Amino acid sequence: MEYLKEIVPNLSRVGLLVNPSAKVSDLYIDQSSAAAPKLGLATQAFQVRSVSELEGAYDAMAKAGMQSVVINAESLFYQGKGTIAKLELAHRLPTCAWVKEVVEAGVLLSYGTDQRAIARRVAGYVDRILKGEKPADMPVEQPTRFELVINLKTAKALGLAVPPTLLTRADNLIE
Repeated sequence: MEYLKEIVPNLSRVGLLVNPSAKVSDLYIDQSSAAAPKLGLATQAFQVRSVSELEGAYDAMAKAGMQSVVINAESLFYQGKGTIAKLELAHRLPTCAWVKEVVEAGVLLSYGTDQRAIARRVAGYVDRILKGEKPADMPVEQPTRFELVINLKTAKALGLAVPPTLLTRADNLIE
C-alpha cells in the first residue's frame, strides 16, 4: 500500500481483493487493516471465489469509492491476472499485486518475494530430502529478496506519474 500511496495522489480508500476460500485471507485482511491507518488509508475487503466474479468485485469497488486495489497473494488471482489488468484500466483502479508476473500481465505494480529465487531454494530442499535428510533437521528459511516492479505503460494509461524516487527504487520497470 505504501507504494500505491506514492503513485496515486490523495489516496485514501483501498479495496482488498481476497478469496475467502484461502485460509490466509483473514490474516491478510487483519494485517492490511492494521497497517492502513499508519499510512492515512482506509481499507475494505471484497471477496472473489472465482475468476468469473472479478468483474463484479471491480464494479463493487468502484461503486464503493475505492481509489485503488491491493490483491491478496492467491493462485486464483494469478490465474485471473489478465482479467484483473483489463478491469484495472476499465475502472481506473490502480492495482498492486504480490509478484512480477501479474505486473507483466498489465497490473500497475507489485512488491513481493522473488518467486524464482524461492523455487530454486525449494529445489535444493527437495534434493536434500531425496538424499535422506530429515525435513525436521533442516532450517526454516525466510525470503531475503523482494522485488518492486512497476508497469509504466499501465501508469501512463491510468494518467499516473511515477515519482522519480520510486523509479530509482524499482527493481524492474515494464515499458
